[in-house]
Amino acid sequence: MARNKHLSRKKRLIKANKQSSAVPLWAVGKTKGKFRRHPKMRNWRSRKLNM
Repeated sequence: MARNKHLSRKKRLIKANKQSSAVPLWAVGKTKGKFRRHPKMRNWRSRKLNM
């Protein structure tokens, strides 16, 4: 990927990075451990972004 990125691509990458964060601990505690992982969580190896 290019070193200098367009602003639109940079914003999309930032959004994807935020979405890929873990479920907060208070939410895990509130649901008594039923929701530990977000179903749309992405790993850089397993799922690619179509950009």
